Amino acid sequence: MKLILLLFCLLTTSSLYAQETETKTVLFFGDSITAGLGVDKSQAFPALVQNRIDSLELKYEVINGGLSGETSAGGLRRIDWILQRHIDIMILELGGNDGLRGIDLSSTKENLQQIIDKVQAKNPDVAIILAGMQVPPNLGQDYTTEFQNIYPDLAEENDLPLIPMIMDKIGGSEELMQSDGLHPTPEGHEVIAETIWEVLEPFLD
Repeated sequence: MKLILLLFCLLTTSSLYAQETETKTVLFFGDSITAGLGVDKSQAFPALVQNRIDSLELKYEVINGGLSGETSAGGLRRIDWILQRHIDIMILELGGNDGLRGIDLSSTKENLQQIIDKVQAKNPDVAIILAGMQVPPNLGQDYTTEFQNIYPDLAEENDLPLIPMIMDKIGGSEELMQSDGLHPTPEGHEVIAETIWEVLEPFLD
């Protein structure tokens, strides 16, 4: 009987230890901003967030799910493949290329909603953080305003935390933006990583 109790205690302790040390996942799902176009991948903000997590000895692995040129429709087609892996936290950064191409914004919003739905269906306990984007005003003020409103609307409708403008602190800076005016420099990625961390940190157990 004592042997049985000892084995039970060992198995229970081992199970609890495995749960406590199990590494969780943080998915950054986005376009070239997330992918780190024009900089080394180690300089892109997902890698910088991983560095911060590691420095705090938190058990999270960051997945960079960025793809250059990705639209919301492309992200919707890709998400099922991504979800073959369990995701605990997702930062959704998509839609910027839709705006640059003048895509109908009702389609953009619907695509983002379907991505949210698929992720939540796969893991009801997932934490989704929505990253707001902005576009140049060359398509007109009405389009620009409607585009920017997609993100707070989705955040409110789905009760999601929102990073209002992920690029807001770096736009227009020659030091923080590459010469194309669209993609961050390594220093710009550092600023974005700090912006994301302010919202992400409370979700890291």
